[in-house]
Amino acid sequence: MTQLKTEQHHELHHRLTAAGLLITLGVVYGDIGTSPLYVMKSLVNENGGMSTMTHDFLVGSVSLVFWTLAIVTTLKYVIIALHADNKGEGGIFALFTLVRQRAKWLLVPAVVGGAALLADGMLTPAVTVTTAIEGLKNTAINHHVFITQQDQVIITTVIIISVLFFIQRFGTQSIGRLFGPIMTLWFLFLGVVGLVSLTKDWSMLAALNPYYAVKLLFSPANKVGILILGSIFLATTGAEALYSDMGHVGRPNIYGSWPFVNICLVLNYLGQAVWINQNRAATAWQHATDLNPFFDMLPASIHLVGIVLATLAAIIASQALISGSYTLVAEAIRLRFLPRLRIVYPTNFKGQLYIPSVNILMWITCTAIVFYFRTSAHMEAAYGLAITVTMLMTTILLYQYLRLRHTPRIWSWVIFLFFASIESIFFIASAAKFLHGGYVTVIIALAILLVMFVWLYGGILRDRNSFTNQRVSLLAYKKMLDALHADTHYERYADNLVYLTKIHDNHFVKKNLIYSIVDKRPKRADVYWFVTVNVTDEPFTAEYTADTYGTDFMVNVQLYLGFRMQQTVNVFLRQIVQDLMASGEIDRQPQQYTTMPGRDVGDWSFVLVREELSSETRINTFVKTIIQARLLLQRITVSPARWFGLEYADVVEEHVPLVLGKVRAARLKRVHTQPSAQEENQ
Repeated sequence: MTQLKTEQHHELHHRLTAAGLLITLGVVYGDIGTSPLYVMKSLVNENGGMSTMTHDFLVGSVSLVFWTLAIVTTLKYVIIALHADNKGEGGIFALFTLVRQRAKWLLVPAVVGGAALLADGMLTPAVTVTTAIEGLKNTAINHHVFITQQDQVIITTVIIISVLFFIQRFGTQSIGRLFGPIMTLWFLFLGVVGLVSLTKDWSMLAALNPYYAVKLLFSPANKVGILILGSIFLATTGAEALYSDMGHVGRPNIYGSWPFVNICLVLNYLGQAVWINQNRAATAWQHATDLNPFFDMLPASIHLVGIVLATLAAIIASQALISGSYTLVAEAIRLRFLPRLRIVYPTNFKGQLYIPSVNILMWITCTAIVFYFRTSAHMEAAYGLAITVTMLMTTILLYQYLRLRHTPRIWSWVIFLFFASIESIFFIASAAKFLHGGYVTVIIALAILLVMFVWLYGGILRDRNSFTNQRVSLLAYKKMLDALHADTHYERYADNLVYLTKIHDNHFVKKNLIYSIVDKRPKRADVYWFVTVNVTDEPFTAEYTADTYGTDFMVNVQLYLGFRMQQTVNVFLRQIVQDLMASGEIDRQPQQYTTMPGRDVGDWSFVLVREELSSETRINTFVKTIIQARLLLQRITVSPARWFGLEYADVVEEHVPLVLGKVRAARLKRVHTQPSAQEENQ
């Protein structure tokens, strides 16, 4: 059944369809599609206002935007990166799973890029929604102005963002059907209003010539020099989403929709440039504090329509970023980059998931950003820095992918150096905004990266320094377990006793597991199950192997689940036991007392072993701190029982001491006391 679903998933996403194109417009392009709301505004503000604008400056600015979209978005992501798919799935973590066997250090760009992408996702809703609501400022609706002050913009923005995060728990499948038509209307609106404005000055089409882009970088009219690229980069911040969302919509649908989106975006930038050029000398705009060329170029008759569409587009863009963050975190968890968190599937749509803890953190962060920065102009200073890091990390992994695919080394290096050079320049330009707000994004990214570091490195340090985690062979205890499971002197603990563990070389497990079975309290069972959950590089794998070691009382189960599959171990084991009974590898377990006639599977008991750092630990302070932090993350995140789908199963949690470092055993010396005088007299 799972195989059939997988094939249907691949079939659906490998075809170009009208429905697919509509879904793609609603899912993929929210971030990049709302860039016209703030790119030209940022360029004007960063260069000193309308009084500094010249025709050549505007031509050069749009030329930089056009060629940035062409090189970074179209060439790198649409033409090259979309081919680096993992069974139809895209994104930095999917790319990492393809190349991680080439070198261990590739873990670094994967986690750094993932942390930066998550940080960017927390900032995007604040920027886009605030910018859209600012368009309502001093705008009359039915002859009444509702928003006149920035405080009102902030409150409205926070309310919209709060509602958006609140509805995530219910799923957005029903309203999601409207995203495609709304975004299609939005892009048509962008293209039409841009084209209408462009007809007033066709000379702006000179921006399609790259000469003017290069010329502006060295022009005296450009008062910030190469740092202008910090504002230009805002036009392509959503490029990573084209790659990350490939698994949701399929490569052909992105190929089919991107030209339309690209043309509409470019037309709008050209139209805004024409409006700025024609109004730069107007007294009314010389000292305007809330200038936004996108809204200001709209005719009064459609001004409100533009604001409503911009607000809807901003909400859809925010929804896409929130959903994308859930997916990214879920993939990081299954790749063991992050601790386990509770994941909920609120609808029947497999691709839609909800992570409550992430939802709360993102809501708090977004609202805090709105209150802290107050205006979209200030937020733009923090925007873009994190995503440049993600793009650089993706470029590193793409180079490794090209080498993996046996692309000639010279071409691999040319592609790597070309994109790495461009993105490094964008990074430097964006980093210049660090003190103006970029530090906020950096702090968020570093906080996420710290959690990943503690979880990953803490696990490595624990295993490297642990003496209590000594591994023993199951085969060495085969006779002992045989005797125990047949020993009627011990009351049966369970028909099926399950340990979720990692088995190495097909038969080595941690010694504390055997200690739990035979020493702590001998646990008699009909069958001892040792289950390992392996996360595969393929997204929707659902397979298993079973080794009984030639017995009918020991089973080593290796579950192979794709990194997008839910790990419901309880459900999978019930299928596996039926398979093994049908093949005769283990005996049936007929039940005398049951509500299900003919039931031939007994009860199940799952033993989860939780480690607690022992007071006998003797390691340096840094290592101990990292390991303690990792154990703390284990305690405050979702329990293993809930993670493995065992909420309603019989679960026993045993605590074992985790002793790290070389422990010098203390030995007591017996001393003989001298009898007192009174005792001698007696």
